[in-house]
Amino acid sequence: MLNTIRKIVMALGLLAAATGARADMPPLLDAARPPHIPPEGRADYRRFLMQPTPRVFALAPDGAWGWAAAIDDDGAATEARALENCARWGGRGCRVYARDLSVVWPGLEASPPSAPGAPLRREPGWLLAADARFLWQGPERARGAYLWAHGRSPGGADSRGSQPQPHVRAFNNAGYDVIRFDRDPATDETEAGAAWMRQALAELRRRGYARVVAGGQSRGAWNALQALDTPGLADAVIAIAPAAHGPRGSPAQAWALDDLRRIVASARSTGTRVAVANFAGDEFDPDPDQRAAILGVLTGRSAGFLLLDRPAGIRGHGGGTDWRFTQRYAPCLLDFAEGRVRGC
Repeated sequence: MLNTIRKIVMALGLLAAATGARADMPPLLDAARPPHIPPEGRADYRRFLMQPTPRVFALAPDGAWGWAAAIDDDGAATEARALENCARWGGRGCRVYARDLSVVWPGLEASPPSAPGAPLRREPGWLLAADARFLWQGPERARGAYLWAHGRSPGGADSRGSQPQPHVRAFNNAGYDVIRFDRDPATDETEAGAAWMRQALAELRRRGYARVVAGGQSRGAWNALQALDTPGLADAVIAIAPAAHGPRGSPAQAWALDDLRRIVASARSTGTRVAVANFAGDEFDPDPDQRAAILGVLTGRSAGFLLLDRPAGIRGHGGGTDWRFTQRYAPCLLDFAEGRVRGC
């Protein structure tokens, strides 16, 4: 009898792995759970689950639905737009099904565990914060940790607390905890940021996460690439528009490519998979063709290298926030980080 039970459990596990399903899937992520809506509504619900917060999904008993996300970073405005979109598609009696991370439909209510409110680690100049805009499980239950590093504004604006890019939702929905690497702009110099990044990744390893992904935008992405000089810190690096030398016209642009060559030459993390996204029209990229060639050397210095080089229709230094980038590349970045080849 016990052998039979074990075989059933193993079969279910193999089925889940083959279909991408999770045995411990939070109710919010179950696209089969919302009532009334047809298959195309469930497909749209999956797209909704990749959106930043605030976000609201509304539906009606007649099968209509509608959603909205991040309307002026205002939860009330976002909810009003979602209900309006549901009604616009013919819905009568539209009501909210999901709001941010919770299901609020009567009889199906479900709220996720709260992320820790206090920093996971605080040091002079930086801290690790569990981002409460993402589902949280903790190191014992999570599939891994995605450490997100924000950029650094040339004007010194404070980017601490900014929401990680939407592609990170693919990792969170698959079971990764999302942890922000927040840095004080007053002391956030490039080499200091790299040293802090190494400490932050080592902290996540110490906490027992099964996998660790280092991701970031602009200077945060640059720091993640710098951490490749220390083996064992990250299983994957996802660098979105890496930069550390200011926009075109900045004096530092003169040595930007040389510094990138040094990063690539010092990479020692042969067990780490590395993905980089460059975008056309990026004012922080001194020479897209040369940069692509320099980064290509990582093919022989990593467990796998993926370059998303100037994807069509996506432009500028902030291309990673474009919905087309999320739609095209978020699932394949997850696949790549975990060693699967399909997708990109």
